[in-house]
Amino acid sequence: MGTSGNVVGSSGNAAQRAGDSRALERLAQVGLTAYGVVHLLIAWLALQLAWGGGGGSADQSGAMATLAGEPLGRALLWVLVVGLVALAVWQLAEVLRHRAGLQAQGEARKKAAGKVVKAVAKTVVYLFLAVTALRFATGGGQSSSDQQQSTVAGVFGWPGGRFLVGVAALVVIGVGVYHVRKGVTGHFLKEIDTARAGAGQRRVIERLGQVGYPAKGVALALVGGLLGWAAVTFDPEKASGLDGAMRTLLDAPFGKVLLTLVALGIAAFGVFCLFRARYPERT
Repeated sequence: MGTSGNVVGSSGNAAQRAGDSRALERLAQVGLTAYGVVHLLIAWLALQLAWGGGGGSADQSGAMATLAGEPLGRALLWVLVVGLVALAVWQLAEVLRHRAGLQAQGEARKKAAGKVVKAVAKTVVYLFLAVTALRFATGGGQSSSDQQQSTVAGVFGWPGGRFLVGVAALVVIGVGVYHVRKGVTGHFLKEIDTARAGAGQRRVIERLGQVGYPAKGVALALVGGLLGWAAVTFDPEKASGLDGAMRTLLDAPFGKVLLTLVALGIAAFGVFCLFRARYPERT
C-alpha cells in the first residue's frame, strides 16, 4: 500500500512539474493562439458561405486549407502542429495531476473524475487538430466531412456500429449543450486568469465568452444532430461534420441571419482563445 501510494505521489509530482514547466506553458500559449486562429478562420469561411462569397469548407479542414494557400502558410501550419501538440501534452499533465483525486471519496472524487474526463476530451480534440494541421502542412490534407463520413461508414461495419454512432451523436450533442451552459453561467472564466487585465479588458473577455461558447455549442449540437441522423438513416453521408452543420443552418428559415450570428459567435470564441493565450489558467 505504501509503495503504491509512493508511485501515485511520484507520478502526481512529475505531472505537477510538467504542468508547471515554463517551456511547456509557452508552447501551450502558442497552441491556444493557434486554436483561436483556427476558429477565426472557420468564422470567416462561415460568413463567406452565408453571403455567397466562398466555396471552401466551413470547418477545421477548410481553415487549414485556407492557411496552407497563403504565403508562409506551410510554415505557420507547422507552428500550429507544435502548439496543438503542446496543448495536448498540457492536458495529459492535467490528467496525471488529478488522477490522485480519484482515490478520494465523495464530492472530491466526483470533482477529480470530471476534471480527468474533460482533460482527456481536450487532449483528443487538440491531437485531432494537430494531425489535421500536419496533413495540410505535408500536402496530404483531406476534407473533415469526407474523413467523418468514411469513419462513420467504417464504424457501421462493426457489430453494433449503428448504436455506437448514435451514442457518439449524443455525446457530441451533450458537449454542445455543455458549451452553451458554460457561456450562460460564466464558468468559462475559470479557464482564464484576468488578474493582470484591466477592467475594460475583463469586460470584453466576459462578453466574448458569453457570446462565443453558446455559438460554438450550437454548432456542435448541429454536428451531433447530423451524426444522429446518419445513425437513424444508416447513411454515413449524412454525417457531414461542421461544414454540413453550417450548410444545414443556411438552408433553414432566415438561414443567412442564423449562420451569420453563429459565425460571429465562433469568431468571438476565437478572440477569447487569444485572450486566454495571453492570460492562461488551468481548468
